[in-house]
Amino acid sequence: MIRLRNIERVFLVGEERVHALRDIEFSAEKGEYIAIMGPSGSGKSTLLNILGLLDRPDNGIYELDDIMTTSLDDKEQADVRRHKIGFVFQFFHLVPRLTAEQNVELPLVLAGVDKAERRKRVHETLEAFGLGDRINHRPDQLSGGQRQRVAIARATIMKPSVILADEPTGNLDRTSGNDVVEILEELNDQGMALIMVTHDPELGMRAQRRIKMVDGFIEEDTGNRV
Repeated sequence: MIRLRNIERVFLVGEERVHALRDIEFSAEKGEYIAIMGPSGSGKSTLLNILGLLDRPDNGIYELDDIMTTSLDDKEQADVRRHKIGFVFQFFHLVPRLTAEQNVELPLVLAGVDKAERRKRVHETLEAFGLGDRINHRPDQLSGGQRQRVAIARATIMKPSVILADEPTGNLDRTSGNDVVEILEELNDQGMALIMVTHDPELGMRAQRRIKMVDGFIEEDTGNRV
């Protein structure tokens, strides 16, 4: 499903070239559950941004569901991102003035889904996530755990191939964090690949595979492959 070959990413910091990713070789199959771990500055978030088509590598190829994404223009990449990839961020990134329903509905609006079908899918999803009584609440009227559940609902309403989660429990208390992880793992059980960046060793151990990054390299790839 995912194939990265010889991926390089270099940033200019002043006059210095910083190698954020070095010769990355990585693959993931449908339904895998992978934790990406490592110290700050090791390249974890850069790798996630490339997987999510939020950034382009300087060298190498990235294939997603048989689509050679590195040869696509920005508009074509945005279309692939909209239909194939769901993002879950540490700080939720919900639209403050929109209700839970309207936030989750956004990807369907952008995809041109009929209004009646949008409403049906959004309500079913929010009910499944235990938010049926919060449909008309704005983010500032929700707890942190509820906001993250709304964010996950928005990320997966298009039924993507892969969920990319960047420290999804980092801004939550332990109970809310456990609830969020269980939701992500249930979606993984339904066939969506789950690739998660985390600093939490306990959370990392829940994954089938653990990728350890150091200085832009993949230093270890341990666990059970699908």
